Amino acid sequence: MLLRSGLLRHVRVWKNLGLCSRITVGAQTRHKSTDASEDEVKHFRELAPTWWDTNGSQRILHKMNLARLDFVQRTIRNQVKIQDPEIFVPAFNYKEFLPEYVCDNIQREIQESIESSLDERPGMSVLDVGCGGGILSESLARLKWVKSVQGIDLTHECIMVAKAHSKKDPMLERKLSYECKALEDVTGQFNIITCMEMLEHVDVPSEILRHCWTRLSPDNGVLFLSTINRDLISWFTTIYMGENVLKVVPKGTHHLSKYINSKEIIAWFNDNYSGQFRLLDLKGTMYLPLRGWVEHDCSDVGNYFMAIQRLE
Repeated sequence: MLLRSGLLRHVRVWKNLGLCSRITVGAQTRHKSTDASEDEVKHFRELAPTWWDTNGSQRILHKMNLARLDFVQRTIRNQVKIQDPEIFVPAFNYKEFLPEYVCDNIQREIQESIESSLDERPGMSVLDVGCGGGILSESLARLKWVKSVQGIDLTHECIMVAKAHSKKDPMLERKLSYECKALEDVTGQFNIITCMEMLEHVDVPSEILRHCWTRLSPDNGVLFLSTINRDLISWFTTIYMGENVLKVVPKGTHHLSKYINSKEIIAWFNDNYSGQFRLLDLKGTMYLPLRGWVEHDCSDVGNYFMAIQRLE
């Protein structure tokens, strides 16, 4: 019985991560392994005009963007080694023993040293996969240590919205670009790749992961993922409450069968890239109406953020 249960669980992992994709759009049959279904593309095409309405159907996504941007920045900063010998880095939980003003000074000096180190590095290149109307892409492009951001999406209308909105900020002109294209058509390599709230909308998530890995810089590039565990709590919060009761998420946005457990992604990387990656961070995240999106340590429940580093 245990063997049968384990085998069925393994089959479900590959069923969710490795479905075949064959999509017909008009008279044209698409065979891209990283395609989304026609229904998904149609859904996001209809949402495109509301993408930057922070009080409309994308309000929750705008709030989530604050949390995922914090997650990205914290992860990158945690990889910076402080080289300045004048900076005191305690090897103990100093906040329990030192006065508050001393703790604040230590933290300030550490953060200033990290920011200085990031500013001195060659700028990082970013690929935002499934960028939609460009909410995350614009935020990343405004970071000083980011050199360039390329946003890609399969929905032409979303790309047009993203391009139009980016023109409102002149500082983004040389740092941010958008294209309507499939992931496997992207060339070059990137220091950072983000797949935020998009794995649950594609037909073959394993192909998204595989192509992201080939485009990720072998020099400690980092892949950021954000998606949803496949469980009853996720159905209740994102579909029943979010779409049908509270209606804070457009109806039809989510499908429980497309949700992917965090353990399934880690298992996939272990099976395909064992010894070639490092899990930098994994956090659960949930929406609280009075606080917005907050992180927690129950990464097997509901939404989650994940950062995976490619080892040299």
